[in-house]
Amino acid sequence: MVSVDAALTIALMGLATYSTRLIGFLAVSRLVLNARATRVMEVAPGCVLITVIAPRFVIGDMGELLALAITVLVAIRFSLLSTVMISVISTGLLRHLLG
Repeated sequence: MVSVDAALTIALMGLATYSTRLIGFLAVSRLVLNARATRVMEVAPGCVLITVIAPRFVIGDMGELLALAITVLVAIRFSLLSTVMISVISTGLLRHLLG
């Protein structure tokens, strides 16, 4: 059972994430971007995600490294939503199985 504090924290984190995307969209929506700036804006979310999760893989935990390998293989073949779902599940299972 999820506590009220945990549910509220998750909801507020989701709201914070959504609001940053909305503010970014509103700030950039009226600008005319060149091709290079458009490409930077397209890859920025992936870069931010990598900077957040990459330090976890440097520690050399076998479960984390296997989950990373699975994620890379899945990302080559499937959509972003499928990749996220499979990587979350594989990370959870590998952490559970490998401690």
